[in-house]
Order: sequence, then C-alpha cells, then structure tokens
Amino acid sequence: MKLKNSFHPYAFTTIVCWSISYILTKFALQHFSTSALGFLRYFIASVLLAAMAAATRMKLPKKRDLPWFFLAGGIGFFLYMVTFNEGQGRASAATGSVMIATAPVMTALLASIFYREKLRPCQWIAVFLEFAGVGVITLINGTFSVNSGLLLLFLAALSLSLYNLFQRKLTRDYTPLQVSTYSIFAGTLLLAVFLPGSFQQVAAAPAVQLVYLGILGVFSSALGYVTWAIAFARAEKTSQVSNYMFLTPFLASLSGFVLAGEIPDRATLLGGGIILTGVFLFNFGDAVFGRLFKKEM
Repeated sequence: MKLKNSFHPYAFTTIVCWSISYILTKFALQHFSTSALGFLRYFIASVLLAAMAAATRMKLPKKRDLPWFFLAGGIGFFLYMVTFNEGQGRASAATGSVMIATAPVMTALLASIFYREKLRPCQWIAVFLEFAGVGVITLINGTFSVNSGLLLLFLAALSLSLYNLFQRKLTRDYTPLQVSTYSIFAGTLLLAVFLPGSFQQVAAAPAVQLVYLGILGVFSSALGYVTWAIAFARAEKTSQVSNYMFLTPFLASLSGFVLAGEIPDRATLLGGGIILTGVFLFNFGDAVFGRLFKKEM
C-alpha cells in the first residue's frame, strides 16, 4: 500500500493530537469545570468545522442516517467527554491513559461481534504485547490508582470503542470530513446543556487557559477526529486503526515531558518500546514473518 493511500499517517496524527489532551485537560481543569470544558472544547471544533463545511459546500446527511450521527455524537462526544473529563479529574494521568488504552481491545471484540472482523493470531499476540507495555508504564512505579474515577474512565473507553464502530459504518457512505463534522455537531448540541456558565468561565480565564482550550478544540478535537475518520475510511478493518490507541500512554508521557517537564523514567521507555514493537507486529508481523518463513523454506 502506498503511503498516500495508507491509513497509518492519519491514525498516528490522531493519536498525537489525543495524547496531548491528557496533560492539557489536567491544566485546563485548574480553571474550567469538567462540564464547561467538554462543551467549550467541541464548540470550538464545531465552529471550525462549520466554516470548513460552508467553504466546501458540504452536503447534508440523509434523514435515515440522522439517528446514526446522533448516536455517534451522543456516545463518542457527549458521554465520552463527560466521563473522560470527570474521570481525569479524579484519577492520575497514568490511570486515565491505561483505561483508555483498553479501548482497542474492546473495539476488536465488538468488531468481531457486529462486523465479523477477525484478528489473526499474530495480531492477538500483538494486542496482548501492547497491553503488557501499557502495564509496564503504569504499574512498575505504582502509578495506577483505583478510585471513583476508574469506573468513569472505563465508561469513557467503552464509549470510544462504540464510536469507533459508528465511524466504520458511517465512512462507508460519507466522506471522513462529513462523518466527523456531523458527529461533532450532534455531540456539541447535546453538550450544550452545559452552556450556562461556560462562557462566563471563558471570560474569567487567564490567557494561558484560553491557549489550552484552543489546542484542545482545534487539534485534539477537530483535527484529531477528522484524521481518525480518514483512517477508518482507508483501513480494511476497524481494529487496524483502533490498535494505534495503544500508543497513547507512551505519547502522553512524552507530552508530559515536553509540556510539563516530566522526565520519562525507565518504565516509560521500556513500556513504550514494548508498545511500539506490538504496533509494528500488529500491522506488519504477518508480512515480515511470512517472508522469513519462506526464506527458511
């Protein structure tokens, strides 16, 4: 597969955009409430995508597909934002990243049930290897904490897994930009229940908090979800894209180093290496080992 037709660059771009959201959400919650942050983040994304929709003269979705877009928006944005922000406010960043990293496993299991997508043995080995890498990052130093935020973060991971399935379905009939735009519109409309007081918090926010909010809205939301939809449209299987989410804990740690001066420890580097090995094995393992096996024959 040629790079220009590959889903890999788009999936990786999304994971980078999402990884920085962990540390930026922590920063933003020092001023904004969890509900206001959820609404404002996707309000910014909606404004940006509305401008793009007008510029490209985007076609409206068919009436029969409106329920699917509202399901995608309700689960992938409303439910995810509420549970993720509230969970991040109660748990450590490491706990948040490891719980969200369960989403690829849940996505693979759900895709096998609803879409009858099957993973090859090499890919299942890669999944367990990647999850082991997440465990190394979060457990060696005892940074994984069990508290009231754990259940919320689990619900966030489940909602993200379901959203992945909706993305797979909708990108069959709509462009990635359409899917992301109308799903985010629906999610923002539902999140508007938190509108009262949200703009008051914006008016009282320090300039640096507005920068955090802008990055979360433009990159972690608008750009991240558009590239995620493009990846699903180009991949053969749902799990090929969702598997990239295993990189999140490692990249979240690196973003913590860049943005907050948190120096990655040996556990992060070791776990990150294991995760990267698993990601490579998942996507290219069969081709590499198949060639080696043929050479030995």
